[in-house]
This record gives sequence, C-alpha cells and structure tokens, in this order.
Amino acid sequence: MQDTDWGSFSLLPLIVTLILAFVTRSALIAMLVGVVVGSLMVSVIPAVGLNELFQFSLGNANFIWICEIVMLLGVFFELVRRSNALATLSEKFHSTQAGRRRVEISAWAMGIAIVDDYFSPLMTGAIVRPMSDRVLIPREKLAFILDATTSSVCIIVPFTAWGAYFSGLLAAQAGPIDSTEAGLGVFIEAIAYNYYPLIMIVFTLFIAAGIMPDFGAMRSAERRVKETGQLIRPGSKPLQLSDDHSVAGEPGSKPPLLVLELLMPIILLVAIGVWSLITMGSVKIVEAFMVADCWLIVVHFTRGRFESVAEIGEVIGTGVKNVMPALLIIALAYTLNAVTTQLGASRVLVELFEDVLQPGYLVVFTFLITALISFATGTSWGSYALMVPVTLPLAFELTGGQLDVVVYQTVAAIAGGGIFGDHASPVSDTTVLSSAGAGSDHIDHVLTQMPYALSVAAVTTLIYIVQAF
Repeated sequence: MQDTDWGSFSLLPLIVTLILAFVTRSALIAMLVGVVVGSLMVSVIPAVGLNELFQFSLGNANFIWICEIVMLLGVFFELVRRSNALATLSEKFHSTQAGRRRVEISAWAMGIAIVDDYFSPLMTGAIVRPMSDRVLIPREKLAFILDATTSSVCIIVPFTAWGAYFSGLLAAQAGPIDSTEAGLGVFIEAIAYNYYPLIMIVFTLFIAAGIMPDFGAMRSAERRVKETGQLIRPGSKPLQLSDDHSVAGEPGSKPPLLVLELLMPIILLVAIGVWSLITMGSVKIVEAFMVADCWLIVVHFTRGRFESVAEIGEVIGTGVKNVMPALLIIALAYTLNAVTTQLGASRVLVELFEDVLQPGYLVVFTFLITALISFATGTSWGSYALMVPVTLPLAFELTGGQLDVVVYQTVAAIAGGGIFGDHASPVSDTTVLSSAGAGSDHIDHVLTQMPYALSVAAVTTLIYIVQAF
C-alpha cells in the first residue's frame, strides 16, 4: 500500500460513487467503480491493491456478523413464506385507505419497538411487506419508514450498543467526563437536544398517518402506484428477501398455524433479544435468528412440509441465495468505507470546515459537518469517532471546562448529524438493509427519502441557530 497524502483528492472515490449512483441508479456499479478508484489510489498494482482491500475490509468480525444476520433472515423469510403464514396474515388487510394507514403505522410502531439498527429494518420489512404490497404502498415508502425509525431510535435509547459506544468516546476526551458512566450521563442529558432523530420519528408518523402529505420523489412514487398499481419503478432492481414478489406458500401445502409458524418465531426473536440485552448487555441477534430458524424447521418437518432432510438444505440454500444482492452491496459499502478511511477523506472534510467551529456557531456547524461526513462515508459511528475529539474540547473551552447546555447541545449535534448520513447516504449499511427489508430498489429508496431527510435536517439546523442567538 502507498503512503501518500492525497489531500482533497482523497474524496475522489466518494464523489465518483455518489455521482454514478444518482446518474446510473445502480448502487452496485457505483460502489464497485468507487472501490476500484480507491484501490488504484492506495496501491501501485491495481489487482493486488483491490484484492488486499477486499481482504482488509471484509475479513473482520463485524462484516461476518452482519452476513450471518442477513443470511439467517433470508432463511427465516423463506421458511415463513413456504408456510403461507404471511399470505394468510395479509388476507386480513383490505385495499382501503384505513387499511393502508393501519399498515404504515404498524410498520412505524414496529420500527420504534425493535431497537436495533440491523434487526429492525430486516425483521419489520419481512413481516410488514406482504401486507404493505396488498394495500398498494410503494416499496419506497415502506423503505423510508423502516429506515427512518431504525437509527433514530437507537441513538435516543441510551442502554444499547449505541449508547455504550458514544459514552466511551466521550470518556476518552479530556475534561470532566472521566468515566464511561459519566459519559453515559452526558449522553442521556443530550437526548433532549438531539432534535434530528426526535423530529424524524414524529415526521415519519405524520407521513404514515396521512397527517402530512408526501412530497418530492415520494409523491411521484405514490402517484405511480395509484395510476398503475406498480409497487416498484419499471426497470428498477429491488433488493428483496424472496426471489419473487409473492409471499404465497407451496401449492397444496397445509394451511398455516399462525401461532406456531409466525407468532412463536417472533416471540422467540424478541424474547432472546430482550433477555440477552438484560443479562449480557448486548442483543444476541444472530443467536436469536438461529433459534427461530430451527423452530420453523422443526415445525415444518413435523407438519410434513419436508419430504426429506435434503429438502431442508434446499430451503436454506434458497433463502441465502435470495439475499445475495443485498450482501454484495453491503460488502462494497464496507470496502468503500475502508478505502476512504485509509485515504483520510473524513479528516479532509473536518480540516475544510474547522475554521467555522467557533463560539456561537459551534453547535450548528457541528451538526452540519457531522451530517456531511456521515453522508459521504455512510457511517454514523465513524463520524462520531472523528467529530467527538474535535468538537468536545471546543465546547469545554466555551464553558470553562464545565458540563452545561453548550456541551449537551454539541454532543446532540454530533449524534443527530451522524443519523442524517444513515438516512441519506447510498453507501450506508442501514440504508441498504432498509431497501432489502422493503424489497425496494436501493437508489430509488435513497432518492425518495432524501427530501425528507433534508427537510428534517433543515428544521434541526434552524432550531440550533435560534438557540445560539
């Protein structure tokens, strides 16, 4: 690998990716080209650099962990689909305006209740999508609801991995925050000033309930469904957990027992998640899906849906195959994040705007710069790691080393700015997972959600400006 200071050119892979994503509407091609450009910048031998980049960025526990989650959910969805449980459940909903609003609000409520950035969009999407399709909700609308309620909830619930991570970052800085426990206290105090996710949660509910009308590209998607009945844009390539648009089970299969084949697996998932969070301090998502999948396999086998053990292997293979497009895009997002980090793109963005991080403007520009970094890199956690050590000492300078409103607002601005990237960036892993959970074309999801994310970000910025003067 080359040790070169690229300066502003370190942003080139990101710029290329973003331009191609919006021009071609192909997230896969855009990210692949961006990764190739980045590999050419970090290695004198192109093929060697690309190979080393993939090994470095994908050969780690975090990526393997998310692969396990997505593949197990693919198997889960295939097992539930074969039981005809989702199709039976969707029969209870009718194509009426009341039914449509009920489905959208249900998706919002599930997104609020399931506090996990990976589990929430995939699980909620798998359950709600059949009902959503039945009442003619655009896939882009469902993807927005899944995405908007995921990270927004995680960042305002302190006793999660997000809270622990942010608290650790705060404790690592000089000043009165001298422990992780003290950092958690500051994080909790800052929630009241974390306007972006709080407003986004309410905004999404208003959209889902029909209180606020759709606008921008989402309005066009709604018009398409109303006029043609097409849930996805013609020519789009949706990321989905099933190989077709149907959720019907196998022809001639036994009627499903919804309690055993849908309710119990969900209860197992939630129960294991809550139990592991209380007893171990983290949600054991992979283990929860393993248990739920095993439960469904046993139920299918005892009900005679599998004629042989080999058929179980076929179902598992089909479930994994169906999620491969989503996994490929996630892999490219991880790789792009790795190469931009190596090139120092985030640091360049901070240096470009460090002059505006001054008294009176600190909170406002902290939010805007964090949002920009998170959008460009697709990672809220990475932007937190970069911005906390830059802005927190400045906040302490303004307060004389004391914990007061300015410090809490600065912490909140970092936290909320990072969530904007999770909502708007095409290279964000949670954005990809929301597209997969909803069965939406990924770039269509980004384009329809962008006006909403920008609107909430604009309102948040105005509030911070008003508070500053």
